[in-house]
Amino acid sequence: MKNQIKYILASNSPRRRRLLGQMGIDFEVQAYDVDESTSLTDPSEIVLELSKKKAEAYFNHLPLVEYNEPALERIVIAADTIVCVDQKILGKPETKDEAYRMLNLLSGKVHQVYTGVTIIWITPSEGLEKRCDKFTKSFYEKTDVFVKEMSDQEIWDYIATDEPMDKAGAYGIQGVFAKYIDHIEGDYNNVVGLPTDRLRRELDNLADTDNIEK
Repeated sequence: MKNQIKYILASNSPRRRRLLGQMGIDFEVQAYDVDESTSLTDPSEIVLELSKKKAEAYFNHLPLVEYNEPALERIVIAADTIVCVDQKILGKPETKDEAYRMLNLLSGKVHQVYTGVTIIWITPSEGLEKRCDKFTKSFYEKTDVFVKEMSDQEIWDYIATDEPMDKAGAYGIQGVFAKYIDHIEGDYNNVVGLPTDRLRRELDNLADTDNIEK
């Protein structure tokens, strides 16, 4: 009998929940806080490291009895997104003044959005000497985003919507800020927070178990 597969999204982001749901995947959300400090400076390496931490946090919290639950496999999906402009990494603004500084940096320029994704495939162990079998795959995608020139008034009007305050780079491409986007080069959903096209390909590859060594 073929094992059941349970999909876990290790993220509380409503945007990632929506995108994964649009892929037709039935999943549960179970995310744990992780230490997001890093000594890395390359944005692609940072998002890979943080997505791995988030996925591993789920793996490390699984009780032993659940590891060996018969006929149940788990596929854990975790992601991390950062915005980078002029080699400066922009996180989530903590104040409206900080949001203004970020948006002012983005105005009239091209910037990069990096999203790292880690997939962990967990299968029950056949013996008692280990808790489970595990295969891990990590990747990242980069999208170039071209922002129109924004006046100070436009920046402050946008901040007044409160949309920037929980988003890397102080904006959400899928919201009010869309009118300030000139164009993008790359995956739109990558900017939202989950590169769905690449994720679908990786999950399809994962299904081909002949190519997987756990």
